[in-house]
Amino acid sequence: MAEGDQQGMAEREAAFAAEMERNLKRNIIANFLHGMLGMTGFRIVYAPTLIPAWLQMISGSPLIVGLGQSLLQVGLFASPLSSAALIEHRKRIMPMAMRFGSLMRLQVLGLALAGYFLGGWLLVTLTLLMLLLLGVFNGMQRVAFQMLLSKVIPMDRRGRLQAWRNVTGGIIAAILSWVAGEWLIDGNVWGNGYATTFLMAFVLTSLGLVALQWGVREPDSVSVRPQLSLRERMRDVPALIGDINYRWFLIAQAMAMAGRIAAPFYILIAADHMPLDGTTIGLLSLAFLGADTLSNLLWGYSGDRAGYRATFIASMVFTLAGLTLLVLWPTPAATIAAFFAFGIGSSGYQMSAQTMVLEFGSREDLPMRIALSTTVEGGVSAIAPLIGGALLYWAGVGPLVIAASVLNVAALLALLFKVEEPRSHVPPVYED
Repeated sequence: MAEGDQQGMAEREAAFAAEMERNLKRNIIANFLHGMLGMTGFRIVYAPTLIPAWLQMISGSPLIVGLGQSLLQVGLFASPLSSAALIEHRKRIMPMAMRFGSLMRLQVLGLALAGYFLGGWLLVTLTLLMLLLLGVFNGMQRVAFQMLLSKVIPMDRRGRLQAWRNVTGGIIAAILSWVAGEWLIDGNVWGNGYATTFLMAFVLTSLGLVALQWGVREPDSVSVRPQLSLRERMRDVPALIGDINYRWFLIAQAMAMAGRIAAPFYILIAADHMPLDGTTIGLLSLAFLGADTLSNLLWGYSGDRAGYRATFIASMVFTLAGLTLLVLWPTPAATIAAFFAFGIGSSGYQMSAQTMVLEFGSREDLPMRIALSTTVEGGVSAIAPLIGGALLYWAGVGPLVIAASVLNVAALLALLFKVEEPRSHVPPVYED
């Protein structure tokens, strides 16, 4: 690069950093409100209780439960690379982020309307279709929103922001999950308590999107890649995974997601220890989401200080502890404790994987790197529930939990012995 070009780039970088700092308070508030309301609604939907219990009720088949969870992940697998190709040449991400976010929320509204007005296999079929589309737009939204976060929040403050918004949203989600199980579902509010719960989630997530739209001030990107077709951009994927540290991170991420082979069936395994009614669904949702919430501050502050490799490792340990409790101590108390451990592990994984991926490589490759990680995660997650459903149906709980444990141990070993903390290659920026 010529000296003049280097000076011009340095000036643009300085202007970018100054604009980020100037709008930081406003952007933190907007991201906090969006995350709090969005996480509240989507955590209710994505908790390992509501959708599996709903699919079991309308279909009576654990295979349909597994298929529904797989379709969510098939969508997540299919769309991130397309999303990256659509946004990486743009200096501003917000318009596309709003488009993807709106389409995702419409699927939650569709789940509610289908529950109110349809029945039988038409209800099952359309529910499965909307779960697929929910996954598609989730994958597209995730790439756009993570890229947006990287542009408006400095590296050393992302974990704390995500922690506080997740804590606040998680507290609300945990309370509302209990209310949904105890009052909406058991009370069959508006003729279908499950549909009413989906409708509540739609309203909350939509309010979060409005807060983001009106609050965020996004700077223009310093540099962007030229617009290429998805096919052309795919030729660069080998270069991305040529970074051996990022490659092992992808492997660890894939093993961790494969280790969730049993996750859609936690609630069905719990039914052997507790009655599967609205009270149980609400109580276990409260345990899962409450633990997720309480652990977020620990994960966020620890990750900002020490890096997210350590929190990723710890999340795997908690997941393994939950599997042990769920199977070896078949009592209501141990089952609640298992869901508490699953919530801690899930929170740690989400915080670690989604923040750590932002710290590898160059800024220009960030959309494609996020997309590649999301695609790997979604692809593995699409297959795992189907295999899990088949294992549970034909072999029972024991082989299913053993498979989940082996995969989680594989992720743990990869993190311990192959993945280096990416932040160790850049100067520390954390300040109290």
